[in-house]
Amino acid sequence: MANHRRILDYIKANFSFRALGIYLCLTTGLRIGEICALRWEDINVQDGTLQVKRTIERIYIIEGETKHTRLVINDPKTPNSIREIPVSSEALSLIKPLMKVVNRAFYVLSNDSKPIEPRTYRSYYKRLMHSLGIPPIKFHGLRHSFATRCIESNCDYKTVSVLLGHSDISTTLNLYVHPNMEQKKRCISKMFKSLGKN
Repeated sequence: MANHRRILDYIKANFSFRALGIYLCLTTGLRIGEICALRWEDINVQDGTLQVKRTIERIYIIEGETKHTRLVINDPKTPNSIREIPVSSEALSLIKPLMKVVNRAFYVLSNDSKPIEPRTYRSYYKRLMHSLGIPPIKFHGLRHSFATRCIESNCDYKTVSVLLGHSDISTTLNLYVHPNMEQKKRCISKMFKSLGKN
């Protein structure tokens, strides 16, 4: 939790387009391919939402004896991954002034017509975490951190599942809901109270 807030505070104080992507991942739960594919036109500052419409990935292509990779922009992972996510007022305060000057067709991370690919962005993220003295956590850990903070804040699991773009709530439960002993004790205590026993 402390590192989560520390990263957000650092990015607010040391703004860059690339850093904004990490900020958005921590506050919306986007996957790396989704943040790399996000365009300014996908953010609606009036409604305070962003839309996940595409993802970027590098795929391997085998043509006879030749192997190479190509960066492709696709629809998100599943139909549920195409989603609209509320943006926090804090994030909107960073984005609103930019919307007056950016080209809405440009990608958010590069602020250019060419996107930043996930591999390059992952390297940027690792360097930033190292410079902040934060233990190495995979980029996907930002998504995990977002989901964990939502669950700790007592958001219902179905809403968290929809925000993450999971096709099934069981995916969310299996990946992000791990009750600790204190939560288990509270559960048993609540159950006994409901029976009229203490």
